[in-house]
Amino acid sequence: MAKWGEGDPRWIVEERPDATNVNNWHWTEKDATPWSKDKLKSLLSNLVIKDEATSAKCTITDIDKLEGEAVANNRKAKLIFFYEWTIDLNWTGTVGESGEEIKGKVHIPNLSEENDPREVDVEVTVSTSGNEADKLKEFMRKTGAKKIREQMTTYIATLKEEFSQGMILPKKEETTKAAVNKTNVTSRVFTPVQSKETKGLGVKIETTTLKDELNFKCTVNELYNALTIPEMVQAFTRGPIKMDVEKGGKFSFFNGFVCGSFVDIVPNEKLVQKWRLKSWPDEHYSTVTFTFKDKGDSADLIVHQTGVPTSNLEETKQGWHRYYWESIRQTFGFGAPIL
Repeated sequence: MAKWGEGDPRWIVEERPDATNVNNWHWTEKDATPWSKDKLKSLLSNLVIKDEATSAKCTITDIDKLEGEAVANNRKAKLIFFYEWTIDLNWTGTVGESGEEIKGKVHIPNLSEENDPREVDVEVTVSTSGNEADKLKEFMRKTGAKKIREQMTTYIATLKEEFSQGMILPKKEETTKAAVNKTNVTSRVFTPVQSKETKGLGVKIETTTLKDELNFKCTVNELYNALTIPEMVQAFTRGPIKMDVEKGGKFSFFNGFVCGSFVDIVPNEKLVQKWRLKSWPDEHYSTVTFTFKDKGDSADLIVHQTGVPTSNLEETKQGWHRYYWESIRQTFGFGAPIL
């Protein structure tokens, strides 16, 4: 697997040719407020929440209030984020056969770095009374609040990854490849471990199967989103990605060291991918099946991977745990109990 700390420019005391914040030692601050307002508006405006079983459907029509601020700081090559927002949303919805339009509001008083996204208060009110109004209020209080918190999670993930790009400076002789990684919140880089033996096309490859079962302290939907929403994948992989989530759609993570395509997608139930590491024999792909299981207070993920080159089994196993599962837990707080 990847080697940690080799040639990490942030811990080498040397001069930069531009004499700018040598070794990233000094505190630098970047205002994220305008960017955050645009991002929050794009995530919340026209957000649709619906449930086919009850025919309930609500839409966030507009943002009535968006007050607060956000900043990103770099100190000794460590990125620190501060944000605090108060948000008021207007929504309309319908339920049942009457088609009567119900209006209401959502108040979010405490979106900040002090609270896990799942702890953010989502207060729902309606402007009228009656049976349908009560049903929609309860629908928004449960299903709507969950969807809104998911959007808050996406905002935080993109703030830490997308907005922070360029804040950690490279050393003067850093190569182009390393420069791509300079935006990482940590020094985590998925580095290929080249096999001692070169295997070309047409060579018989001995393969094996990798199986694993993991538990995450989150809902199945949150875990599914972490593996399929590009902003969330970019957050836990700590770098630029390419990802087209549809059957036949391709993906590329860790500067191309992991790549493949989607074979089958069943939201919140199953994902099937053609998947390979760059260090594997040319054009050889494994098949990975992710199966999601709801455990009530947590979510199980069953991983079944066939076609793994036997010589790369340990490398692959370690990579899944270090760069996928532990990173997902640390990035999104999926190691903590659901509240």
